[in-house]
Amino acid sequence: MEEEIQFILDSTLEAMTKALLHLEKKFVNIRAGKASPSMVGGVMVDYYGSPTPLHQVANINTPDGMTITIQPWEKGLIPEIEKGIHHANLGFNPMNNGESVIINVPPLTEERRRELARQAKHEAEEAKIGVRNDRKNANNEIKGLDISEDLKSNLEIDIQKMTDTHISKIDDVLAHKEKEIMTV
Repeated sequence: MEEEIQFILDSTLEAMTKALLHLEKKFVNIRAGKASPSMVGGVMVDYYGSPTPLHQVANINTPDGMTITIQPWEKGLIPEIEKGIHHANLGFNPMNNGESVIINVPPLTEERRRELARQAKHEAEEAKIGVRNDRKNANNEIKGLDISEDLKSNLEIDIQKMTDTHISKIDDVLAHKEKEIMTV
């Protein structure tokens, strides 16, 4: 019984931690003004008939805070990279100089910053919902155990503390991302 309880607690902690990590990955894709290779992280390129992540067919660099350069390993991929960037609908206009693809990242308008902040809040709320669902699942598993009501109550308190800790971490990550987005 002890192992079963520990398993429930461990798996709940792991699930809540995954929700937080997933949020952090989502936040990497929300741009905050400066050019970053992660901005094109979701771009897929048609590489000999199969969709391939951009970073697997090219070097991606940011020589300054407003430019992304993409140096393909094969020059023939330049049109496919441009097509992939347009298809990803990132709002960028790629240019090529025959050797590489260059993206000038426009500065964010105030309206766009607010929109990105709303998007960040939405992602954070999704993560909180995930954490609360993990709490609900753990509490349901505990209710099904053949243990004393006092022990069930104590375990539910422990799970609530875990939930509160992760919700607080999500709020901290969101506050940091909002500050990053709104800083001009």
